[in-house]
Amino acid sequence: MKKRIISVMLIAAMTFSLFSACGKQENENASSSRETITVLNYGKYLDEDALRTFEEETGITVKYEEYESPEEMYTKYKSGSIDYDVICTSEYMIERLIQENEVNEINFSAFQNYDNVDPTIIDFCGSFDPEHKYTLPYFYGTVGILYNKTMVDESEVQSWDVLWDKKYKNEIIQENSVRDAFMPALSKLGYSINTTDPSELREALDLLIEQKPLVYAYMVDETGDEMIAGNAALAVLYSGEAAYAMDFNDDLAYSVPKEGSNIWIDAWFIPKSCTNQSGAQKFLDFLCRDDIAMLNFDYVYYTSPMLSVLQDQDEDVRNDEVINPSKETLERCEVYKALSEKDSTYYSNLWQELKSTQ
Repeated sequence: MKKRIISVMLIAAMTFSLFSACGKQENENASSSRETITVLNYGKYLDEDALRTFEEETGITVKYEEYESPEEMYTKYKSGSIDYDVICTSEYMIERLIQENEVNEINFSAFQNYDNVDPTIIDFCGSFDPEHKYTLPYFYGTVGILYNKTMVDESEVQSWDVLWDKKYKNEIIQENSVRDAFMPALSKLGYSINTTDPSELREALDLLIEQKPLVYAYMVDETGDEMIAGNAALAVLYSGEAAYAMDFNDDLAYSVPKEGSNIWIDAWFIPKSCTNQSGAQKFLDFLCRDDIAMLNFDYVYYTSPMLSVLQDQDEDVRNDEVINPSKETLERCEVYKALSEKDSTYYSNLWQELKSTQ
């Protein structure tokens, strides 16, 4: 799951139509007869001006709903209470829904702006959408080490080994989620971050138990603020959060260790519940357009897979490894694969064992 820097307390799951706020009965009656699409997305993850522009240009009313986590999205969708037309979520959850035959094909040949999508990121999407027919990438990034340059030397963060260095006792923040916590240990050991081999996972658990006395805290949403405040020297963090934290503290920097890491991808798909396939496709094509992609990039400030966004940036942004990870960096990263119920249970049991270790 991709982290959101905003507090979850601010994410109100609500449905709204941008054209329904006029208040006059005649406008409400007119709106009720308009073509609509219902969109489900992470909280604070799309500029409202983009939605307004889409409505004005197409005459299609957007009913927009937000959620906090992919698991919440899955529950909302599977409940069947709302017929969603377009959904954005994390790659592993999309893979699960594809396996469950819950995703419609997208007719990319009908798009006017699909050439704007970076082929490299399309290739990465092949790990969860092998035939490249179900998903449109929206934002992506990496997981790495956010560190304080006044406390840690740059040379040390080129390897995950630094997270086991005893001189940083009580100065390390770990991810408070099972796969993101296991990822550095598996990478350090030279194993795939998608391994389900019990012996490899047990070896990684042993490393995490060894690391636990050095950990300041296991966190999710609070990590960026803790690093901004200088309360820790090192943190395992998503690149989007790292970029945000670095804007508030010039002493912070970010590194993706040499052993490899995770590349995360949030993507759009059209679910089986869709009642307006044509409108859904128009919406996705619209998101690929140069000006709209830039609008959403400026709003979210995560790495966009749209080629025009990077081309329009200043040189310092184009060369920023956090916002624009290099090809070499991406080549040593893996996308998380969906786990079977059996493997997910095994991971969870190991996680509980770690958390209960004194």
